[in-house]
Amino acid sequence: MELGNSSALQQELLDWCNDALVQPDNALLLLDVPADVDIAFIESTMETVKIFGRVRVRSSKEGPAKTSLLVLCECREKIDPSRVPADVLPKDGDPAWKIVVVRDKEPAPDDFSAKLRKLLQDEGKSMTDVQALLSPLPTSSPEAVIRAVGELLEKTTKRSSDSTDYKRLRVFSGVVPTPAGEETMENWIEQAKLMKAESDCAEKEKRKRIVESLKGPALEIIKAVRLSNGDASASEYLVALESEFGTSESGEDLYFAFRFLRQNSGEALSEFLRRMEKSLTKVVQRGGLQPAQVDRVRIEQLLRGAVESDLMLLKLRLRERKESPPTFLKLLNEIREEEENEVARCKLDATVKPVIPKASPTPKPTEIQALKAEVKELRAKLEESRKAPALPEAPEQKAKMTSESAEARIDPE
Repeated sequence: MELGNSSALQQELLDWCNDALVQPDNALLLLDVPADVDIAFIESTMETVKIFGRVRVRSSKEGPAKTSLLVLCECREKIDPSRVPADVLPKDGDPAWKIVVVRDKEPAPDDFSAKLRKLLQDEGKSMTDVQALLSPLPTSSPEAVIRAVGELLEKTTKRSSDSTDYKRLRVFSGVVPTPAGEETMENWIEQAKLMKAESDCAEKEKRKRIVESLKGPALEIIKAVRLSNGDASASEYLVALESEFGTSESGEDLYFAFRFLRQNSGEALSEFLRRMEKSLTKVVQRGGLQPAQVDRVRIEQLLRGAVESDLMLLKLRLRERKESPPTFLKLLNEIREEEENEVARCKLDATVKPVIPKASPTPKPTEIQALKAEVKELRAKLEESRKAPALPEAPEQKAKMTSESAEARIDPE
């Protein structure tokens, strides 16, 4: 069987589009792509096929061989399966890359496997879930398959019945400015994507959760989507809302805006990092940056834009860690700990107050005049004592000095 016509690869492409929020009609799957090839080379090679128009690589993962990749691409133009070639030949002479697209083929009435796949898709499940239930069984007989599917649908039905115990999405209308009690477009779309990715309920229940949180212009968009495609998925609902109410900037424009982010005066480093991460997430979602490059780009922009926290950046030694950058959560935790230590040091410095010696009181003018008069009087007395004549020696003192002088001359000692 040709790889391009494999039903397993068709289902792989559909599941991948569902996870990456890519329209299946604009998506294609590449096989046998070398693991060391650049993304820009993949995009330029696929754009040589004129029917694809502009092509962007949305994701990739390891293929059947460790040296090859499976690559998910999104085309600007809607793909016509009848005009898609089976493969494309790279310019550098490497082996051809096989192409898989969604084929608009209705299953035959007796095609049990096709019906089973459609049933599982409607319930938000895949063949992997069925295989997990079949793995303990010794054989995969038709009875075993039917029993496994029945158990899977029973679990799905039970989860759907318990789906009322979830946190509802907040109301979103698309009105600008955002009315009180409603959510902004950015916050609402992030919550809706998390609900879709994390919830185990069926696809029908996910669509219901999205619709019940909408009103006004946003609800009108979904009505138009359902009118044109009654089987539209929850992912298609979100893509339609994001294209209508989201930013029209491309991934490249958002990336340049991210590179110009700077720390505001008085803004904590942790707050600046969270603001950066919000912008960086948009860049990745719009295809302006590959997920594998996120950690390195984040730390580079933090070093460039944190103009108010140079000392803290030195303490965290972020420049030395650019080659093996930490994840967002680890980096945020390190910064928060350093900020808490800085606050503790400031509190300690505030409790130890320096002892300032009291300044001597300034003498009054009257005291200064009195001291000057006293000094003048002392100087006058000193001058008078110097001018007075020497007193004559007493006779007794003079006779004593003469006797001592004579004894000194007689005694050699």
